[in-house]
Amino acid sequence: MDTSLNDGKVASFANDEAGIAALVERLQAQSPKLIVLEATGGFERIAAAALAAAHLPVAVVNPRQVRDFAKASGRLAKTDRLDATVLAHFAQAIQPAQRPLPDQAAQEFAEQLARRRQLVEMLSAEKVRLKQATGKAVRKGLKEHIAWLGKQLHASEDGLRQLIESSPAWQAKRDLLTAVKGVGEVATMTLLALLPELGTLGRKPIAALVGLAPFNRDSGTLRGRRTVWGGRAAVRQVLYMATLSAVRHNPVLKAFYDRLRGRGKRPKVAIVAAMRKLLTMLNAMLRDNAHWNPPGNAKIA
Repeated sequence: MDTSLNDGKVASFANDEAGIAALVERLQAQSPKLIVLEATGGFERIAAAALAAAHLPVAVVNPRQVRDFAKASGRLAKTDRLDATVLAHFAQAIQPAQRPLPDQAAQEFAEQLARRRQLVEMLSAEKVRLKQATGKAVRKGLKEHIAWLGKQLHASEDGLRQLIESSPAWQAKRDLLTAVKGVGEVATMTLLALLPELGTLGRKPIAALVGLAPFNRDSGTLRGRRTVWGGRAAVRQVLYMATLSAVRHNPVLKAFYDRLRGRGKRPKVAIVAAMRKLLTMLNAMLRDNAHWNPPGNAKIA
């Protein structure tokens, strides 16, 4: 990995134990005000953990933000050295907030959840291939693989449940969340793993964090339109599925959705609004450690 240092130079360090140790030593000598890393699918975790353990100020940022910043700055070329320089300029201009790294249990939970999602995707793909296959040997292999993936999926889900059972705090949050009609086990696991801020932020910041905060787009011929974008896609996906269930079976969300549709709102707009309301309700419940209470939660908006 290439790193832009305080003196304007770019240095390269291997993303292994020795390279990360050298990086930490180099940065400790410079006493930086902020160290910015791009989220790279988990490859940044060891370096970020080592820097945090050395009491260095670390912020892990969305790579899309950095790339948009680079484009806005007129830097269209992309190499490791240029990326390091762009990150340094991004840190100076934006000064992203430092975020504490999740503890080991939280990281393991998130990895288990990601593995479960991968297994579900592989199972779906193999089942499609089985429908299309005609040869006996291929079909036999596919069936065996599907059976194996199914066992792995069950093992992964059992592992997630055991991790929740090992934490009284997670158990308490799970019990609160699953009491809400529409919020199932998968949605609860995803919220616990990928949205640890739930219950600690206000309704607007938590909506923005997930990517459900409406932004104005009053420009050119667009007037009065509001759009949502960014945020945590995996969280948004489970909230979408939970909301589809909730607008049918949860009296509060159903009444809210029906009211919006009665006002002429398009189905997609009404669903997104219901997703935001569900998120707000769940956030308030965890914040106040309050159990599901339809009359009281109906007033949360």
